Amino acid sequence: MPERRAILGGSVFEEQIGYARAVVDGDWVHVSGTTGFDYGSMTISDDVVEQAEQCLRNIGAALAEAGCGFADVVRVRYLLPEREDFEPCWPVLRRCFGEVRPAATMMVCGLADPRMKIEIEVYARRRAASGQSR
Repeated sequence: MPERRAILGGSVFEEQIGYARAVVDGDWVHVSGTTGFDYGSMTISDDVVEQAEQCLRNIGAALAEAGCGFADVVRVRYLLPEREDFEPCWPVLRRCFGEVRPAATMMVCGLADPRMKIEIEVYARRRAASGQSR
């Protein structure tokens, strides 16, 4: 039976809503939509680029705990309330995904809290322990 375990990121939302930052299911890692909150202080910047950077720090921590990294991401979904906020985030996103080139989608939609300007969700596949590089 494949391994299945939840990874918690420390967000109060995980407990209040009832979800995990990520779920490892065998070789697959499903990272929940992740916003720009610093979960240690439960603060969020007003700047969309800073939020994108924090999203990626939060996602990176979840991926590391799952035993993989950004190089293992096969799918990314960007959710933003304002379409014009997406392009300023491109350089930040390119740093993590530019060489990886996962399948990607950007959607304009409302987010749970009006302070949230971007939410990022990823799917990764952990590489076999047969020595493939990460």
